[in-house]
Amino acid sequence: MTLRAGREREEAVVVGAGPNGLAAAVTLARGGLRVTVFEAADEIGGGVRSGELSVPGVLFDHCSSTHVMGAGSPYLRTLDLAAHGLEWRWPEIDLAHPVDGGQAGALYRSVGRTAHALGADGPAWRRMFGPLAADAEVLTDAVMRPLVTVPRHPFQLARFGLHALQPATLVARRFRTEAGRGLFGGVAAHLFGPLTRPVTASVGVMIIAAGHRYGWPVAKGGSRAIADALAALLVAEGGRIETGVRIRSLDQLPPAATVLLDLAPAAAAAVIGDRLPPRVRRAYTRYRHAPGAFKLDLAVEGGIPWRAEACRRAGTVHLGGGFEQIAYAEHEVYRGRMPQRPFLLVSQSYLADAGRSAGEIHPVSAYAHVPHGYRGDATAAMLAQFERFAPGTRERIVAATATTTADLERGNANLVGGDIIGGANIPLQLTMRPRIALDPYRTGVPGVYLCSASTPPGAGAHGMSGHNAARSALRALGLDR
Repeated sequence: MTLRAGREREEAVVVGAGPNGLAAAVTLARGGLRVTVFEAADEIGGGVRSGELSVPGVLFDHCSSTHVMGAGSPYLRTLDLAAHGLEWRWPEIDLAHPVDGGQAGALYRSVGRTAHALGADGPAWRRMFGPLAADAEVLTDAVMRPLVTVPRHPFQLARFGLHALQPATLVARRFRTEAGRGLFGGVAAHLFGPLTRPVTASVGVMIIAAGHRYGWPVAKGGSRAIADALAALLVAEGGRIETGVRIRSLDQLPPAATVLLDLAPAAAAAVIGDRLPPRVRRAYTRYRHAPGAFKLDLAVEGGIPWRAEACRRAGTVHLGGGFEQIAYAEHEVYRGRMPQRPFLLVSQSYLADAGRSAGEIHPVSAYAHVPHGYRGDATAAMLAQFERFAPGTRERIVAATATTTADLERGNANLVGGDIIGGANIPLQLTMRPRIALDPYRTGVPGVYLCSASTPPGAGAHGMSGHNAARSALRALGLDR
C-alpha cells in the first residue's frame, strides 16, 4: 500500500462496516475524503445486525439490542440519522431486576419515578443518580473521548469519579434492599469482570446515569437500522461500501491517504504485518479479551410469564438474583469457571417495537456471561434462571436458537472467544486501550489507525471509537475541523 497526499480529494479506506467503521467513514467523508469501506461479511452492521432466526416474521437482533449509549452518543446525536430511517423506541420500564420472592427493582428514565419504586432505597438512589443524570450529557461527552484529553467540565467529571473509582461492591452498600442492590449490581455486571476491584463501579454508574437521561431504547425495525442509517448517510456524502471482501493484508487495499481498521487488535496486527512496530505488535497480540457470551434467542408465545409485574413491562431484564449472587457468578466466569446460576441479560425488544413480533409470538433474547471461549452448552442453566423468576417459561417457547462463543466469533471475527465488549475491562484497559499511548488510535504505522471497540471508549453502538479515530486521522492530514 502506498500512502499519498496532495490530491484534490484524498482517498480513505475503512476495513469493517460495524457501527464504529461506519461512523469513522462518515467522519472521514465529512472531513473531505473519498471513502471506501470493505466488509468481510455479506451484510453490513457487525454487532448491529438483525434478522429472522426461527419463526417467520419474528425479528431478532444478532448481537446488541438495547442502546443506552447509542442514543446518548455525542457523535450520533450530531447526525440526522432520523432522515435516513433511524427511529428510537422506548419501553414503559427501561430495566427490571427480579429477586427471589417475586419482587423486582425497576429502572425508569425518570430518577424520581425510579426512586419512588425502590421504596426504602429511593432516597439513596436519588442522592446518587440525581446529580449524575443532570450531568449526563457532560459526562458522556467526557468519558467517551480519550482520557488523556483535558476535561472541559472538571467539577462534574470529578463528581462522577468519586463513585466510578470505587469497587462496585462498595457502592452497592449504599442500598439496603435486595431489589435496590440487585438493580445496581446487574448494571455493574455489564463490566464482565469481578466487582470487588477498584473502578468496577464505573460502568454501572455511567450506564445508569446515561439511562436516566436518554433511556434504554431499541431501534425500530431492529438494530440493523443503526447501520443502515449510517450507511445511507455515508453514501449521501459520496462514500461507498463493498461487502463480501475479506482484507487479510494492507497490500490488498487501493492507494489511500489514510486507513482505519475496525478490527480486534490481534487481527489488526495480522493485517498490518511487518510494518507494525514490534512494541505495538506486542501490545496488540497480548491484548486481553473479556469473558464470553452465550446467546439464546427464544420465540415465545404470549411472552415470558414473569412473577414480578415490572418484568412484564421492561424492555431489558437482568437475571442473577441478589448482588452477592451476581458478584459470585461474575467472579467465577472471570476465573474461567462456569457458574451454575450465570448472570443473564434479557431483551424484550418487542415491548417497545411491536413490529418485531408475529401475532402473539414474541422475540426474547438472552445473553449469559460465560468463560472466555466457553465450549459447553449454557442453554439448560439459562432456562433454569428463567424458570426461577418466571415459572412456566419452557412451556411457552415455540423455537429456540443457541449461539455459542465459537458461533459468535465465526459470525463476527471481532468477537474473539465470544467477547462482545471488545476487551477485558481490567483497570489498565479501562483507561488505556489497546495500549499505553497518547493517541490510542494510532498504530505506529503512518496513516493507519485502529477504530474498533478495543479503542476508547469501548463497547456499544455509539460509533465513538470510530469517530475518535477518524478525528485523529483527519488531524494528521490537516483536515480536522
